[in-house]
Amino acid sequence: MTERAHAEGHADKDAGEHADGHAGVWSGSWVAERLGVGLTGDEALTGLLGLALRRNPKRAHLLVSNVLGKHVPQSPAVVYGHGVALGRRVRDLLGAEETARAVVLGYAETATGLGHSVADGLGPAPYLHSTRRPVAHVPRAGGFEESHSHATSHLLLPEDPALLAGDGPLVLVDDEFSTGNTVLNTVRALHERYPRKRYVVVALVDMRSPADAGRLDDFAREIGARVDLVTTASGTVRLPPGVLEKGQELVARHEATATEPTGPAPAAPPAGPVERVRLRWPHDVPDGGRHGFTAAHRARLEAALPAMAARIAEALPAGARRVLVLGFEELMYAPLRLAHALEQTVGADVDVRYSTTTRSPVLAVDDPGYAIRTRLVFPAHDDPADGPGERYAYNVAGGGFDAVVAVVDSAADTPALHAPDGLPARLAAHVPHVLLAVVPSYVPRPPHDTERPSMLPEPLRGPDFSSYASDEVGWLLQDLSDVTLEAPTEEREEAIQSGGAHYAESLPVEYQPSEQYQDLFHAALETSAARLARAVGAVTEIVLAERSPRPVLVSLARAGTPVGVLMRRWAQFRHGLDLPHYAVSIVRGRGIDANALRWLADHHDPADVVFVDGWTGKGAITRELAAALRAFEATDGITGFDPEIAVLADPGSCVRTYGTRDDFLIPSACLNSTVSGLISRTVLRADLVGPHDFHGAKFYRELAAVDLSPDFLDAVSARFPDVTDTVDAQAKDLLSADRTPTWEGWAAVERISEEYGIHDVNLVKPGVGETTRVMLRRVPWKVLARTGAGADLDHVRLLAEQRGVPVEEVADLPYTCVGLIHPQYTRGATGADGKAVTL
Repeated sequence: MTERAHAEGHADKDAGEHADGHAGVWSGSWVAERLGVGLTGDEALTGLLGLALRRNPKRAHLLVSNVLGKHVPQSPAVVYGHGVALGRRVRDLLGAEETARAVVLGYAETATGLGHSVADGLGPAPYLHSTRRPVAHVPRAGGFEESHSHATSHLLLPEDPALLAGDGPLVLVDDEFSTGNTVLNTVRALHERYPRKRYVVVALVDMRSPADAGRLDDFAREIGARVDLVTTASGTVRLPPGVLEKGQELVARHEATATEPTGPAPAAPPAGPVERVRLRWPHDVPDGGRHGFTAAHRARLEAALPAMAARIAEALPAGARRVLVLGFEELMYAPLRLAHALEQTVGADVDVRYSTTTRSPVLAVDDPGYAIRTRLVFPAHDDPADGPGERYAYNVAGGGFDAVVAVVDSAADTPALHAPDGLPARLAAHVPHVLLAVVPSYVPRPPHDTERPSMLPEPLRGPDFSSYASDEVGWLLQDLSDVTLEAPTEEREEAIQSGGAHYAESLPVEYQPSEQYQDLFHAALETSAARLARAVGAVTEIVLAERSPRPVLVSLARAGTPVGVLMRRWAQFRHGLDLPHYAVSIVRGRGIDANALRWLADHHDPADVVFVDGWTGKGAITRELAAALRAFEATDGITGFDPEIAVLADPGSCVRTYGTRDDFLIPSACLNSTVSGLISRTVLRADLVGPHDFHGAKFYRELAAVDLSPDFLDAVSARFPDVTDTVDAQAKDLLSADRTPTWEGWAAVERISEEYGIHDVNLVKPGVGETTRVMLRRVPWKVLARTGAGADLDHVRLLAEQRGVPVEEVADLPYTCVGLIHPQYTRGATGADGKAVTL
């Protein structure tokens, strides 16, 4: 049997306000007048729906909802309120006992947010929505076809297959119930696998014809289940003969004269680069219902929403009065809830609207009687399974918005998004301020590896491991101090360049500085301590302002670790904060230590983690970290780690979070372990580091007599009181500046690699720090020095003299210096005295 329930006149007063703001004009009149299409039924229909023409050979018209938040920007309170109200009516229909056993299923892409809102209205019900995005290692629990859609295949990918296996009521939610085919296909597929006694179909509008209305009753009798129907309004669409052909002809005629993107020209030039808003999305909460969303997830999200909305509000431009939060295709619920929370945060002073981008191609006509007034076109940016194609944002251009907050998931935060024709660029041509908020894409964990230990070891700490105090840093490493790992520099170089070994499989012999070189180190430290203190303070203030008020500092061992200690000391000195600080291993070509990430995720919110390094060269580690975190999300399903590295110096313009972009001498780069807590560089070798181990490193206890690590830290932190005012001004300037990475360092390295016939960017090491590493650990070929470079290069010149390496002055070098590793190295290229020779 079936029960039909709907509410007449339920449309909110705002539902009648269309994209153009003409409340007295029905946004379906243009189509109705030209094609004879009309709506009959409840009085609320024309407030809930407008009409447009679609570029679809299967159906000419499109019912455009004014309360769904897909094509028409609407108050998030109205959009969310309609879904929650439907959910409460389902709850009343089922009763408390059945509601407690119910599962809600929404349809991609248009009803993912509506279905989730309905689940919220039910209260305890878990939620799942279909998806058109396949996800590696997540098995399908079902699928079905949507015959009238432009993109037909739906997948069901619950993390827990038992979500659909119960026998409680299944609540199916779509934005419109037009023929019933989609629901019938879904129920038929699921009922064969997971039979149950009751289904509830929920839609904003029921627009079935009388003939289609009877099919649901027949189907219910066929499967022996009860099927209820709950809608906001009902009616039918009047379609005259030949409407499909006439509609196609009308679309073709209008598109022939249209230009892309449609919509009014911008009133003013774009305000500047897109600004990112750091949401700090709770790491254990999925971005939506693609893999399931439970009551526990809901509670954690509710607790986090006010703070995330406050961060968005703080990022809005001063004086903004009309703001659009723009979601992304299936990602409808997260931006809806953010928009709703923002609406509550800013109050009546700001008109907050919500809509999302879409795959659906619809004709845009700038007429008050047409539902789709403007259209922005941009390429797909989430590497869709069905290949590249156009995507659309409707009724944004010409909407009078002072700012747009585009919300995407991390899988869609790709170079295609930021391309010159990408979504932010399209928005910036029509809206003065564009902000971007990225929600981490939730990927279920793969099937559990029964061999993985349930607990990883606690961090190593000084004085047992390293000369740093125990509270200064915890090393997420294993101690390989008793293993012989060192090899002569020339032997290592030959093996690395021949492909016979990876650089992380062995260690260079620790360089023992001469007395002259040590004097240079102390002189450099005395000269640069204040400059270092300013950079430490500035980068720490930026982290506290933009990333987290209580960040978890995670330095990239070992060069980043002294910087992490100094940043921790600044936070303690300036703000009384006792920040956690850990050191982890990252290896070029091998990625970051995944077990260290697992330990961090078990003990801290990944959204609070800030990765720290000393400086950038060409940005290889920046790229390595971003790629490694994407891979980690895919394998472990743990999201929230931000790949943005915080560094003291960013001469390569590779990051946004830095203390300076000057290429200057950081004295910790002058030495190896004796300025890094007596810890070696990290080691990753299969016979020493198993799949469940942290990467390794050695503690050179025998070098304690020449350890300068405390001297370095104390010399810099002693200058903190002297630079406080300067740091405040410097941080203020940086926070207001355009810090978008230009990657000019990478471009320079590629140019140098070709100009000098090296043809391998890995052998070009830009910047003072990287050049010093070349001199201490590799077989150098030559050093390029900027013409006129001064004392910052005294130690490099001394090392070059000791090793017989030529120093070539170059005008207009973007770095103070660049170290070139000997290309195509064999031991025959080294003279009998061990000095490098020229090619």
